[in-house]
Amino acid sequence: MYEAHFGLQEAPFSLTPNTRYFLKSRGHSDALELLMVALREREGFIKITGEVGTGKTLLCRLLLNALDQTARTAYIPNPSLTPENLYEAVADELGVTLAGHDNTHRVLKALTEKLIEYAADNRQVVLVIDEAQAMPESTIEALRLLTNLETENARLLQVVLFGQPELDTMLNRPSLRQLKQRITFQYRLDALDKASVDQYLRHRLSQAGYNGAELFGPAALRLIARASGGIPRLLNILAHKSLLAAWGRGDLRVDRWHVKQAIQDTESAYRSGWIGSWF
Repeated sequence: MYEAHFGLQEAPFSLTPNTRYFLKSRGHSDALELLMVALREREGFIKITGEVGTGKTLLCRLLLNALDQTARTAYIPNPSLTPENLYEAVADELGVTLAGHDNTHRVLKALTEKLIEYAADNRQVVLVIDEAQAMPESTIEALRLLTNLETENARLLQVVLFGQPELDTMLNRPSLRQLKQRITFQYRLDALDKASVDQYLRHRLSQAGYNGAELFGPAALRLIARASGGIPRLLNILAHKSLLAAWGRGDLRVDRWHVKQAIQDTESAYRSGWIGSWF
């Protein structure tokens, strides 16, 4: 829409997670490094939490890409499943043939046999669950039982949970204390600070092919940082709408007025309390 106007090769602020646009900010880089180190340990659960829009799904995709050549992965993006459906979904992801397996016991037996087969080939198996806060408690307990499978030397299945802070609240229930004790590594993704916000916007513009002068003026950058609270998804929304506002007026630079228009059109933007502890 406005790409040619600003000298861009593609839209830089799409909401679709794209690993090419990953910014190696301190928080996200630390989280990815922790994931890789923890998986090498081959034990326990790993948990990554963060508020809506902080980049958990993008980090999840980066992890899956990084494991592609070294491990067999099972990815469950929507875990609002019954225990039986969870087992079936994991089995399907791992290539287990379920024909004739008409009950949970048989599904688990087939799944166990497949995991033992991978272990015999010295192949690591990692189950990655996004939006883990959506899992019913009974399904989380079923997941814990699934991770009881092990040889004399190592567990047959490792689990990485990505979820919103509600996941922490759920895991604090006394009934889930056994699973919580198994979480050996965890990380919380925070919002970007002001310096990282500037870096984030410039990085995405550069990845989209922009190589001109500063596209966002200083006042525009400050206002986007405040109104987004440093949440990457909100940054994308506000930056995109600001570019639209500038394009609509034929302007070649985004200034404070354009950002104000974007904020007024975005219900989730922070309109008050901007000057505070976040800075």
